[in-house]
Amino acid sequence: MNEVIVGIGSNINADENIAKMLEILKGEVKVLQVSAMIKTKPIGIENQSDFTNGAVKIVTPQDRESLNKLLKKIEDQLGRDRSVPKFGPRTIDLDILVWNGEIVDEDYYTRDFLRRSVDELDGLSKK
Repeated sequence: MNEVIVGIGSNINADENIAKMLEILKGEVKVLQVSAMIKTKPIGIENQSDFTNGAVKIVTPQDRESLNKLLKKIEDQLGRDRSVPKFGPRTIDLDILVWNGEIVDEDYYTRDFLRRSVDELDGLSKK
């Protein structure tokens, strides 16, 4: 089994979309814990609603590539528009941050809200 922390972000109906995403995810993997959600200012494109960010800790037998495909499928189910600019508004954004105790997303090092969410779930930033 792989233990994974997945970053969560949304700024379009965030509360609703994050709740729906968690329900879908619970049907696919074992959810161990969900971090507190943090309101953050947009990065890059500032003329949009604030984001709600957090993370979820899961266990799954899937390999990283298969899990990533599942996360993209969930984003698509929730209406993620991939035609907008990278830092534009989104219904849901799901990224693998930690894979079996190893930080695998470089944004962890530059975004305080990611470190806070991961630390809440795993205590990694204290190691």
